[in-house]
Amino acid sequence: MRYYINCLAVLMASVLLLSACKKNFLDKVPDEDMNLDEVFKERLYAERFLTATYNYLPPEIDFAESPGRNPFVGASDDMEMTWQNRFAHVMGSGSWGPSNVQDGHWTVGYQAIRRLNLFTEKIVGTPMDENAKKVWIGEATFLKGFFYFWMVRLYGPVPLVEKSFQPDENFAGLVRAPLVDCINYIVAQCDAAAAVLPNRVTADRQGKVTRAAALALKSRALLYLASPLWNGNPDYADFKDKEGTKLFPDYSAQRWQDAATAAKNCIDEVEKAGYKLYRSPENDPVKNYQQLFIRNNDEVLFAHNAGIGYHQEMCAAPNSMGGWSGYCPLQTLVDAYEMADGSTPITGYNADATPVINPASGYKETGYAATASPQGYYPAGVRNMYVNREPRFYATVNFSGSIWRGRMLEFWNSGVDGKSKGGAELYTITGYLLKKFMEESVNIAENKFTLKTWNYFRLGEQYLNYAEALNEAQGPVADVHKYVNAIRNRAGLPPLSASLNKEEMRARIWHERQIELAFETHRYFDTRRWKIADKTNAMSLYGMNITVGQSLQDDNYYKRTFIKKRVFDKGKHYLWPISQNELNKTPGLIQNPGW
Repeated sequence: MRYYINCLAVLMASVLLLSACKKNFLDKVPDEDMNLDEVFKERLYAERFLTATYNYLPPEIDFAESPGRNPFVGASDDMEMTWQNRFAHVMGSGSWGPSNVQDGHWTVGYQAIRRLNLFTEKIVGTPMDENAKKVWIGEATFLKGFFYFWMVRLYGPVPLVEKSFQPDENFAGLVRAPLVDCINYIVAQCDAAAAVLPNRVTADRQGKVTRAAALALKSRALLYLASPLWNGNPDYADFKDKEGTKLFPDYSAQRWQDAATAAKNCIDEVEKAGYKLYRSPENDPVKNYQQLFIRNNDEVLFAHNAGIGYHQEMCAAPNSMGGWSGYCPLQTLVDAYEMADGSTPITGYNADATPVINPASGYKETGYAATASPQGYYPAGVRNMYVNREPRFYATVNFSGSIWRGRMLEFWNSGVDGKSKGGAELYTITGYLLKKFMEESVNIAENKFTLKTWNYFRLGEQYLNYAEALNEAQGPVADVHKYVNAIRNRAGLPPLSASLNKEEMRARIWHERQIELAFETHRYFDTRRWKIADKTNAMSLYGMNITVGQSLQDDNYYKRTFIKKRVFDKGKHYLWPISQNELNKTPGLIQNPGW
């Protein structure tokens, strides 16, 4: 009989551990001398068991991949990391596969799911208030859907499990569930959780999931299912498991409407509960965007407390300020930001990689600013390519001449932040450093850091989810304009033209997601679900000429300079490979196409 079960490496490893230990290490919670049955006899211990599951949430705030679970920002066209010994570089070189792929996404995901299944099975008998128990079960139910989606977005179809299988059970029949079954399961978890979870975080549930998170996850999962990678992808039409079961679905236009409905329902429900797009007290467009990621606010639907932000700040800070100069936005991303009036500065590239400049935009590649920005976004003397750009650019990217933590940044070679002063791999490789998520008040030399959180879901994403899905389902109707323009208005940009057709609107929405959601781990997955990663990732990387330059106005530094070429094989790189170790243990599993 066909069945879907989990855990692969985790459960198989448990078999070996049980042969050497009298107690299963997975069951030793929360007191080393208590077994599971004893844990769930008391409310306090049962709650600790559930709360500990939050430790399995993916640490996406760390792009440098410690312990190896977010190579996606560095492997997208958002940025390049200066340090070369990171898995994002292995991906970019094309030299990865089942034998060396990081498997923490798979194993940790199934560890969390097994723990959540144990919780929902055992909590039934815990003596406690039944209404509180329903909320806890809703919390665990959402987290199951969350961990499954975080795997499905990488691997596509995965094995599903709805009970806590024991290590001594037979795993020879492990198979991957069809993709639609996976998404339907995730959606079902979201619906069940949303029915019982509170709308907002309360004083006694700080850091816990809410109904808003469940609605947001459902929206994203259905958007992915509707997208070209999964919805009738001809490349996967014949992809079947060993039993002949088709793993990817045929195309259905209805999926776009389903995604639009879910996103709009999320927006309506969370706004009723008091969530809204964040705006700074001054309603300054730069601060509206910049503070969104460093202040507790009503836009965030689900976030993870990442503790004092030492590592992220070190990775993004220039070497002269005690940082590691590692998070380096790419020149193509810098080029993608609009001008302050909403015009497009660069419309493409020539064969020699020089930009095709839109003369109507007023953008200039050469020369220097005679005056400073009236709003203080840049000082006089900076290169014209950084002048009069849209506010989100100044909230996201640090460039040569920008003012940061009390002084001007100097990324040219002889500057205090330049390559000649940085030493081995302690300099920006593109001539830019990431500013988004970072706080002006941090002082590395004095060991002054601030609390960091990572937003898994926020309302701004839901606006763009809805606009994209609705445009695909119905064309650029009024609501499409309404919600894209709301994002643009918050960023100080004019509304889109009312005359856009469906294809033109699609391009504008894709662009808006690239800018609004930059560095939030969306771009990697967006370019794949749209099936454009063979263009955005098979690319030559460019930046400023960091090996030269003696001053802010040294023309030699501002020459666009080749960094490296990335590889993308469209026959296999749209999905991750399953680790060969897992395939060896589980002969019923089938590898992803091309691997």
